[in-house]
Amino acid sequence: MSLSRRWSSDAWENPRLVIFAAVVVVWLVAIVFRLYYMQVERFDHFRDKAEEQQQKVVSLDAPRGTIFDARGRQLAVSVETVSIGVFPKRVKDPDHLAGVLANMLGLKKRELLAKFSNKKKGFTWVVRKIDPARAEKIRELRLPGVELLPESKRFYPMGNLAAQVLGYVGTDNKGLAGLEFLYEREVVSERGQRTVVRDGLHGTMLDPDLDQAAAKPGKDLHLTIDAVLQQIVERELQEGVERTNAKRGMAVMLDPDNGAILAMASVPTFDPNNFGAYNKASWRNQPVMDAFEPGSTFKMVTLAAALEAHKVDLLQTIFCGNGQIVLYGTRINDHKSFGPLTVREIIAKSSNVGAIHLGRAAGTERLYATIEAFGFGRATGIDLPSENPGLLRPVEKWSPITPAYVSFGQGISITALQLTNSFAAIANGGRLLRPYVVSAVGAKKAARAQRTQVMKLPVSPASVRLVRSALESVVVEGTAKAAVVNGYRAAGKTGTAQKAGKGGYLANRYISSFVGFAPVEDTAFVMAVVLDEPWPSYHGGDSAAPIFGKIASQALLYLGVRPERDPQDKLWPGQRPEPAPGTLLASAEPADQEPVDVFVPPPGTLPSFVDLTARQALALSSKLGLQPTLVGHGVVIEQNPPAGTPLEAAGELELRFGSAPHQARQVAVAKGAP
Repeated sequence: MSLSRRWSSDAWENPRLVIFAAVVVVWLVAIVFRLYYMQVERFDHFRDKAEEQQQKVVSLDAPRGTIFDARGRQLAVSVETVSIGVFPKRVKDPDHLAGVLANMLGLKKRELLAKFSNKKKGFTWVVRKIDPARAEKIRELRLPGVELLPESKRFYPMGNLAAQVLGYVGTDNKGLAGLEFLYEREVVSERGQRTVVRDGLHGTMLDPDLDQAAAKPGKDLHLTIDAVLQQIVERELQEGVERTNAKRGMAVMLDPDNGAILAMASVPTFDPNNFGAYNKASWRNQPVMDAFEPGSTFKMVTLAAALEAHKVDLLQTIFCGNGQIVLYGTRINDHKSFGPLTVREIIAKSSNVGAIHLGRAAGTERLYATIEAFGFGRATGIDLPSENPGLLRPVEKWSPITPAYVSFGQGISITALQLTNSFAAIANGGRLLRPYVVSAVGAKKAARAQRTQVMKLPVSPASVRLVRSALESVVVEGTAKAAVVNGYRAAGKTGTAQKAGKGGYLANRYISSFVGFAPVEDTAFVMAVVLDEPWPSYHGGDSAAPIFGKIASQALLYLGVRPERDPQDKLWPGQRPEPAPGTLLASAEPADQEPVDVFVPPPGTLPSFVDLTARQALALSSKLGLQPTLVGHGVVIEQNPPAGTPLEAAGELELRFGSAPHQARQVAVAKGAP
């Protein structure tokens, strides 16, 4: 037997060698299987894992859509900027690099050095969104480890104009407030991406062959805000706040025909280009976010409720308690001592006691229903964030005296936007609309347009006409003479509400307001002006109404609304809207004018009322113990029964009014009368 055959035979007979050989074979098979598993079966997984460890994706901001005003002016745009980043592992001299960048960018060297010395970081930002000119100077230095990446930045070319409405954008290009926040999804489309890779020496570099995705711009926003009107409102509001020493102020201007917001301002304000440098209180969009007790501006709603209940008319006289009324053991004082006042005069002179009587005439259920119908107690649904719905407690939780307080604007809280929108329903004939700021989203030709939405019809057209007439008397002869707009008919209501605080109302702290519209017919806009704690002139007629007048005169000129009369004329015939047939109206002459003496025939005979004004006719009929029905507007042109009719046979006296007075007053005497 050969030696090799003998050795092989002996080897296999040795158990240890057999076991060793088996282990080696199994080990080799396992290695082959593992290699197959990793290289074939799990190839994609481990490749992705390696790329994940070796590559880093840097997100780049997408250009935001442009925001335009109602006439195509740019309010917010995206501009090209450059952001600077550093790869610490590629930095050879961190101290030198930190010194150079700190000097050129105005940063702290110590903070930069700490970033650059941390070799574990693959990429770190140095500064975001600087102008390209400054970035180019750094690019020219070719500093190791420094990379410049293109990004976009939000810029507001008109500075603080409509700042609270527009909102602002953070460093990460996300909207943080206002329209920028609410329309984030529409304004931003797709962010860009840039991939960087680590090399074998643990350095990091940009590779043009790696995935790159350019950022896509978002959709444009087209607003109802008019930049010129916004500027007028902001300027006059700022001046009014300073003149009255108020803590803050707010104003809303809207188109009553469609609910479009024409201007919305808050003072103090801020520059959204550098919002971090301002107090956070200035960021608030006050007309939407802040609620307050409306005070006497709310008497418009009370009057509407009483008229809808068919319990009063504008000529009806109500005794106003000489300045006070006691209800359920509580004495409520008026701001002046008023005796008998017509319903029109209650609104014009703003009597609290008179408003309480109007609220009681309407009834609690009717009053509450009218308040709800005008949109109070709930959000208007405007396309702006953080809208305050105000506070209207359910009617079942009202105490017996609550309707009295609510009648003159206490015990309820509202926003300036709600107040403006409610008066818009009076200006447009009775339609409560949903206000809006964005008229369209997207490219101008294919934009998704906003549609006017009617939420409710709070009162009938007949009541609207009477309320509108009463509100005009507030400006002509009442508490808001400072709101007169030369050449135009205006209407509105003043408000002076004591501020509520912990434990009750605060002494010498008031919310003063005026809300009105012009012209009375074919109204161009409705606007509310609200001041917080003006002093020492705190009445709405002295503080807020003049601001309305200044804004309105400029706005009407800008909008091209032709004057309705010679601006030099203080009063004119036919100032108030023509009422519906059969509607009772008070005199068009000033409230403080005494009735003139007229000829009174011998007792027992009906005199002539021809050519008398409504006030004069009422004075004369009162002396005779008559309660006439007044129809129309102007002076008496016809009476029934005619003059000379015996009083006992006169029955009901009807007086018809017209705008063409007779040349001379004549007393017609029936045949046989003395």
